[in-house]
Amino acid sequence: MEIARRMRSIPPYLFADLDRKRAALRAKGVDVINIAIGDPDLPTPPHIIAALTEAARNPATHVYPPYEGTAEFRQAVAGWYARRFGVSLDPDREVLALIGSKEGLAHIPWVFVDPGDVVLVSDPGYPVYRTATLMAEGTPYPVPLRPEDGWRPDLGAIPEEIARRAKVFFLNYPNNPTAAVADLAFFNDVADFARRHGILVVHDNTYSEIAYDGFRPPSFLEARGAKEVGIELHSLSKTYCMTGWRLGFAVGNPEAVGALGTLKTNIDSGQFTAIQAAGVAALTGPQQAVRERVAVWEARRNAVVRGLRAAGLDAPMPRATFYLWIPVPGGYDSVSFAAHLLEAAGVVVAPGIGYGQRGSGHIRISLTAPDDRFAEAIRRIGDRVGAAARPGGR
Repeated sequence: MEIARRMRSIPPYLFADLDRKRAALRAKGVDVINIAIGDPDLPTPPHIIAALTEAARNPATHVYPPYEGTAEFRQAVAGWYARRFGVSLDPDREVLALIGSKEGLAHIPWVFVDPGDVVLVSDPGYPVYRTATLMAEGTPYPVPLRPEDGWRPDLGAIPEEIARRAKVFFLNYPNNPTAAVADLAFFNDVADFARRHGILVVHDNTYSEIAYDGFRPPSFLEARGAKEVGIELHSLSKTYCMTGWRLGFAVGNPEAVGALGTLKTNIDSGQFTAIQAAGVAALTGPQQAVRERVAVWEARRNAVVRGLRAAGLDAPMPRATFYLWIPVPGGYDSVSFAAHLLEAAGVVVAPGIGYGQRGSGHIRISLTAPDDRFAEAIRRIGDRVGAAARPGGR
């Protein structure tokens, strides 16, 4: 059997490899604590589950759904955007249901990228942006994110030749993996940059509702003329603790949304109607459950950062997402330090190199494990690993 050429450039998905290593240790009887993957440990709010249950009992939901998503779901998305961001959307032309935002992100290069076209992808950044570009036989151009720039791209440093050739610019704020945030002034600059160069901005806004200390992240679509140059993808996975439900949406430029919808009509049959009904309940129903879950992550952030700092790690205090992006101690890179944590403490973290070459000096920790497991993980890190993080230790 010969695998297609395009697959030769695709590395194994980072978390699939982590799952295999974790399973191998558990098979040996090791109590492994996984704080690598951003899969919320808190349950889906009950009123969303109730909406799914009721809809699933209705035989009318058992047939193929509308390709673009049910009218009720698209209207709920438009209403949520109006309330949350003050952005007006036409539910018929500017909203498209997705089988999770990852599906939409992965398919966008198929729609807008021809072989050899350049796609601007953050380094470090969510791996799907790069791999999806490679699958479409595009050329990913790594745009550096640097701590001195607040982990935001320096648009002026992108070479003019690259900008002229670029078709798509993937952005993600609040950011995975760095937990960096962006303001509306930055988005205005991005929209201007995209307009000058004829680039489609694809903003992954998955973490907009997971923010702390009173911060409310903006939408890219709030920027000047953003709908002329961009679309935004969102997910119910993190906000409503619905990762396994696989429901998201794309909104914004009607031509871009329509083109993505054309692809989807040819390769999938949409998301189960009952799940879309649950999505309507999530977006239109009470939001107190979201606030309660964010409060749990905020308290967990505070406790974990204190504990990691006491163990000698330079843990930041992020304003959004449930991730910590932590510099590794001297003498390590991200892979060797992640391996050290796994072997010495039975704690799984994500090595930053999995998010791009510029992630090699960091690890990512996800605040999505129960509090007692985090307490144990911090205790182990302090007892068995902390000395390596302190000056003179290894």
